[in-house]
Amino acid sequence: MSAAVRTDDGRGRLGSVLSGLAVAVGCVLFLGGFGWGAVLYKPYTVPTDSMEPTVHAGDRVLAQRIDGGEVRRGDVVVFTDSVWGNMPMVKRVVGVGGDTVSCCDTQGRLKVNGGPVEEPYLQGRGPASPDEFETSVPRGSLFLLGDNRRTSQDSRMHLTDGDHGAVPRGSVDARVEATAWPLGGSGMLAPPTPFEALPGGVSEPGPLPLIFVAVVAGVVLILGGAAYGPIVARAGRRRVRAGV
Repeated sequence: MSAAVRTDDGRGRLGSVLSGLAVAVGCVLFLGGFGWGAVLYKPYTVPTDSMEPTVHAGDRVLAQRIDGGEVRRGDVVVFTDSVWGNMPMVKRVVGVGGDTVSCCDTQGRLKVNGGPVEEPYLQGRGPASPDEFETSVPRGSLFLLGDNRRTSQDSRMHLTDGDHGAVPRGSVDARVEATAWPLGGSGMLAPPTPFEALPGGVSEPGPLPLIFVAVVAGVVLILGGAAYGPIVARAGRRRVRAGV
């Protein structure tokens, strides 16, 4: 009997140590991941339906804080420009400084530097733009379109402005990576693969998935470690009642 008690006590002490370690590691992962995410990412509410079906009006998105110089074609960005109303807006970058952007070719596709771009994210069928256009993007600027080309008020509406509808890179505040709300539509945005073959390529994905895993793992470890004590105590009471 005494040997059994000593064995149980040893297991109990080891379990308590492991439980405390799990809680400690869980706190580091949770707080570290949460802090990391707060530094790199900022939530935004999508103001209009111009980016449907990629994101919808009223969606809460997570956008990585970036410098305008990091923007690549295909990025969905949050920007603020006085010509566009001086409020945060969400659009997709389809052209960068030095590009020639036009629409449409014989198959209704957008063209960048004379080459067609397949855009699977567009809202509905039909040409990539209901109105034909062609423009050159000034150096240091970005040409921005919504994915819902029939309703989006974007660079096409400002072609007669001094910058031919383009927005300075410095106007960009962040790059959208995921939808956080509503939960039924949450998830990472699809990578901008249609622009991969163009010079400069596309942006590398940010660390948001890793941050999410760290936070979830932290929660699991904290709850699991905290639950160990009550579970062991209950099991001990059952053994006592059973006369073990």
